[in-house]
Amino acid sequence: IRNTFTARLLLLLESSPLLGAGAYDDVIADVISAYWRDYEDHKNEFMPAFLANDILRMWRTFCVNYEARTQSEPPERKAKRKLKNYKLKHSRLLTCYSALLYLLAIFHDKHTVSPADTAAMIKLTPTRRLEWLASQSNLAEARPKIDELLKCYEEFLDNTSHPEAELVQRFMEKEQSKKYFESANRFGDLVFEVLDAVGRKNRFHRLIVV
Repeated sequence: IRNTFTARLLLLLESSPLLGAGAYDDVIADVISAYWRDYEDHKNEFMPAFLANDILRMWRTFCVNYEARTQSEPPERKAKRKLKNYKLKHSRLLTCYSALLYLLAIFHDKHTVSPADTAAMIKLTPTRRLEWLASQSNLAEARPKIDELLKCYEEFLDNTSHPEAELVQRFMEKEQSKKYFESANRFGDLVFEVLDAVGRKNRFHRLIVV
C-alpha cells in the first residue's frame, strides 16, 4: 500500500499546476470530496475536522522527523540541522497554519466551510492566505498581528536568501544562531496569537487547539 498522505496534503497546501490544469482541478475536487463526504447532511454547520486533523498531523510529523535526526552529530552537521529547523519553524509552519487560519476564518464567518471555500484556499499561496485574512473587515482586530507575521516571514526569506554554505557558517556562530531562533520563536508566537484572534474560541478553534 502506497503512503500518499504527505503528497495529498502538499497537493492541498502548496501546489500549483505547471500544465494539465484541468486534470489538476479534477484531482483537487476528488480529494476535497473525500474530506467533505458528510457535507450534504451538515452543510449549514460543516466543520472540516478530518482535514484539520490531517494538517496538524503533517505538521507534527515534520517536527518528529526533525527531532529524530538531530542526535550526536559533528558541529557542521548540527549547524545544517539548525538551518533546517529554522526553515521548518517558518516555511513549513506557515504552509500548515495558513490553511488552518483561512478555514478557521471562513468557519467563524459562515459557521460552515464549503468545498468551494476550500478550493479557493488551495489556489492561494501561504502568504496570500495571510493577506486575504488581513483584508477581511471582520478580522480588523487581528490585522496588526497578521501584518507583523508577514513582516517576520519577509525577514526569514531575506535571511535564507544566501548560499547554504554561508548560512551554515552563520548557524555555527552561537550568538547569530541564537538571534535566528529568537525570531523563529517569535514567528511561532505570532501564529498562535493570530490563531486565537481569528478563532475566538469557536468550536473549530477548540478542535485545532485541543
